Amino acid sequence: MIYFKNKIFFLIIVFFSISSVAFSEIINNIKVEGNKRVSDKSIEMFSNINIGDDVDQDELNQILKNVYDSNFFNDVKVTLQDNVLTIFVEESSLVENVIIKGPKSKTLISDLEKNLKVKSRTSYNEILFLEDKKNITEALKQKGYFFSKVDVMIEELSDNKINLIYNVEIGDKAKIKKISFIGDKVFKDRKLRSVIVSEEYKFWKFISGKKFLNQNLIDLDERLLKNFYLNRGFYNVKINSSFAKMLNETEFELIYNIVPNNRFFFNKISLELPVDFDQTNFEDLNKLFKKLNGEKYSLFIIEKILKEIDKIILDEEYKTLKTEVDENIFDNKINLTFSINEGQKFIVERINIYGNNITQENVIRNQLLIDEGDEFNSILTSKSINNIQSLNIFKSVDSKIIDNDNNSKIIDITIEEKATGEIMAGAGFGTDGSSLSFAVKENNYLGRGIKLVSELTVSEETIKGQFNVNNPNFRNSDKSINLNIQSLETDKLTDSGYKTNKTGFGFGTNFEYQDDVFIGLGQNSYYEKIETNSSASTRQKSQAGNYWDTFLNLDLNYDKRNQKYRTSDGFLSSYSINLPIISENNSLTNTYVYTLYNEFYEDNITKFSFFAKAANSLTNDNIKLSERVYLPGSRLRGFVSGGVGPKDGNDFIGGNYATSVNIQTSIPQLLPNIQNMDVSMFLDAGNVWGVDYDSSLNDTNKIRSSIGIGIDWFTLIGPLSASFTHPISKSNTDRTESFKFNLGTTF
Repeated sequence: MIYFKNKIFFLIIVFFSISSVAFSEIINNIKVEGNKRVSDKSIEMFSNINIGDDVDQDELNQILKNVYDSNFFNDVKVTLQDNVLTIFVEESSLVENVIIKGPKSKTLISDLEKNLKVKSRTSYNEILFLEDKKNITEALKQKGYFFSKVDVMIEELSDNKINLIYNVEIGDKAKIKKISFIGDKVFKDRKLRSVIVSEEYKFWKFISGKKFLNQNLIDLDERLLKNFYLNRGFYNVKINSSFAKMLNETEFELIYNIVPNNRFFFNKISLELPVDFDQTNFEDLNKLFKKLNGEKYSLFIIEKILKEIDKIILDEEYKTLKTEVDENIFDNKINLTFSINEGQKFIVERINIYGNNITQENVIRNQLLIDEGDEFNSILTSKSINNIQSLNIFKSVDSKIIDNDNNSKIIDITIEEKATGEIMAGAGFGTDGSSLSFAVKENNYLGRGIKLVSELTVSEETIKGQFNVNNPNFRNSDKSINLNIQSLETDKLTDSGYKTNKTGFGFGTNFEYQDDVFIGLGQNSYYEKIETNSSASTRQKSQAGNYWDTFLNLDLNYDKRNQKYRTSDGFLSSYSINLPIISENNSLTNTYVYTLYNEFYEDNITKFSFFAKAANSLTNDNIKLSERVYLPGSRLRGFVSGGVGPKDGNDFIGGNYATSVNIQTSIPQLLPNIQNMDVSMFLDAGNVWGVDYDSSLNDTNKIRSSIGIGIDWFTLIGPLSASFTHPISKSNTDRTESFKFNLGTTF
């Protein structure tokens, strides 16, 4: 019996072995059946099989899987008979259109479409279709629509085509009725609300989108809260949870659970340098370390120290050095050791740029401070990204550093372009009068970064029209060229006794001479007509007439700002001179501007600016009325532009010299519930003096000064700016301006 069973088992094995061997066939021909849209060649390619291949059952199964995985077919069958491989397919329906119904906003529909995986003119896939339904729901939640409903429908068309229809009921947005903070939070709720982005719903906040529940904003809030505590000594702070509690059908309470733990303080802070380093470069830092002993721990201060070290390293061209921070904690005190070490040298193998569908690549590459083949430097890379942002032609600029195995790095830069054309309008008014402006701009002509601007400005005293062309990458170089055509009428008959009409043109170039030093060369030519009124002084009347002037312009700029876009540290020093080439007046004008930036604490930017301007005649003649020096309103806020300084009778005549000092500091989170608003305090002081034809008119000792508050608010209808100013010291004859308002972009 046992023998019989063993024999049967042996025969079964032999049978299957023979069957398997017998099944293996060489393919002499491949036939495709059932396809209408997808070609035979494509299906053969999907199968990954060729005539002449030896195929068994396992390989047939793999062929079936390969064809099915292409996602073009509902059903696939594979047979092999008489050395002929037959692939039968049932094609998936072709999606003719993907339609989203319900939302009235075209922008919202467009945003939802971006999340879909099944697109128009692709094959239908049920799994992806159901995923898309979930994607729409999640995308709506991210925009605050937590009560939305999404129904799907398939509309069958002829020729195996279908329409996919999503019927969307967005419902009401989930409102944040209340924001609460629980735990041993230390700070008052009002203060913590000023830190986060999310805000409580109020009826007057019709512009803000932050009053609706949004998971992305909640995640951001957690990071902001943590940084807030870290910058105030709470080294071990934890945001245990953040969640939304439903109060009713449309409203939620947003709750953050905060555990700050104990406050920590800086103790000993030291700096370890390589032996060959010049210690004097770091003296200011060592002084700062002594001052910080016993102060509250602050992540912001640590980051600021690291930036300062990076700045010194960059200035000294120590490109491969890196700074590390070692923290040693005992009790509630922290010892910090900043060590500068020789880092591993990496070569920039490649810089990839993505997303520039319109913009030519060289426009972006010309902003890079690091190139392929250079040693990698993180500081220069960051500054390069900021330079690209400062072009103001992209919505966003992101970078990614990829490490290679061969001691090299790849830099991926991804940009998102924004609309290049703009139609802009602005209006302003103050105690001095009103102004209107209109402009048409093209910010990226031909994708070369060329800016074309045509604008018109009308105010109480001026009518200005101009056309400007600026090419920042002339012939793919790092040199820029500029062309300007302008007509300007200035009516100062009331205040200064004259009226001037200028029409002319100018052109020039700008380039980097050496690291951080920029040179600008240009030429301006214009025809000018000066008129005076009957009450003007004899000296002023003598200058009435027609003039043709040509000037050579030279600009020198020393730029040590940490970044051009949203500067927070460093300085910019600028000097310019206008030399008369062809002129009946031969006036020489010199201008110097120095601006210093410093971030004393988190989100606080303090700016100090010094301005000086002088106009003198090379032939000892009187300076032409239109070339005399006035303080612009931006340099001495609270006073009308041209409304201070020497007077000849009732006329403000300007001077030979003008200077001003400006100090401005931002007030972060002063109005936390209003998004995109910056508030600052400022102090201005300045003077205009020197009258070449009559020294008795000089008022050298009359220093004017003012204090005030400035507001910049980026609204949906354009930028809004306002200033409220109170003069501290003034002359009785000065024209003051306590309030100024602008809506839109002015020029």
